[in-house]
Amino acid sequence: MTDQPGPGEGPPSAGQKAPGGPPTPHDAVFRRIFGVPANAASQLRAVLPPDLAGRLDLARLAPAPGSFVDESLRWRHSDLLFTAPLDGRDAFVYVLIEHQSSDDPLMAYRMLRYLTRIWDAYERGHPKAGRLPAVIPLVVHHGKRRWASPVQLLDVINLEPDAKQRVQTYLPRFEFLLDDLSGIDDRQLHDRDLTPPAEITLVLLRDAPGNPHIAAGLRPRSDKLRAVLDQPDGGEAFIALLTYIEVVSEAPVGALRDLAASLGPDAEEAYVTTAEILRAEGRVEGKALGKAEDILVVFEQRGIDIDDRSRELIESCTDLDTLNGWFRRAFQVDKASDLFEE
Repeated sequence: MTDQPGPGEGPPSAGQKAPGGPPTPHDAVFRRIFGVPANAASQLRAVLPPDLAGRLDLARLAPAPGSFVDESLRWRHSDLLFTAPLDGRDAFVYVLIEHQSSDDPLMAYRMLRYLTRIWDAYERGHPKAGRLPAVIPLVVHHGKRRWASPVQLLDVINLEPDAKQRVQTYLPRFEFLLDDLSGIDDRQLHDRDLTPPAEITLVLLRDAPGNPHIAAGLRPRSDKLRAVLDQPDGGEAFIALLTYIEVVSEAPVGALRDLAASLGPDAEEAYVTTAEILRAEGRVEGKALGKAEDILVVFEQRGIDIDDRSRELIESCTDLDTLNGWFRRAFQVDKASDLFEE
């Protein structure tokens, strides 16, 4: 396409704050990895119906500027728009990732609204166009529970089945494609012909949030992690993945450091760079502060008095491994000062 749709500016770069809401780590890693056409194309080949994937020229998949998500929903939705010829004609592929743990019962309606905005932008760039390009919509969901809401707009409309049957000719008919990661196991992910960055990112979106064992869970995929590093700009992609793990998981610092070290000196160097970036952004300190507050809450709920010295030691500690150990001991000790005895 000669004129790409969009409001005049491209989507935020990885880690940049999206208008209308705080940045999310999910958004950052999604944009950094799937903003690369080769990674996005591998995901599309894996999840689109074979006939549709065969008609799309995914070898010519190219990113298009613009984000079409409602301002108020940018904390839970991230989107990427691509162009790709469909049977030789201009077309778009619109990929949206849903960050909520629960699904959205009105997602079919929201997706139709986002697609309408894409067509609005296309029409502004092509005022003499008499037809609109196809837009293929895909939602990627990585919540803890399986998606249970409608994927078809007709199912969102509030009518009795008999009435809906009688008037459906006059109702909008629209359906989006769904990739529900909560229902995809490791074998199914492994069987997809994904690029290494795409596979690792899907695994992390599915498994990393709140998971203290994510580093161990990634060891069977050490070859894929190594392959990420070996690609052009692989160091940047690897840092993006490590950053996501550090921010959303409960992985002990030592476990993630050991995993990186097992992959080679460049991976260990990337780990050090990640730690420096997070410290500069204040995320490590913020995570440590949150864990310190958790320890104090445990003592308060157990009715254990917290002396000033113990409170100072807990609140001043910035080592997450130490804090995690103290947190586990907080359920066992009888005095706050016993927390620090080996």
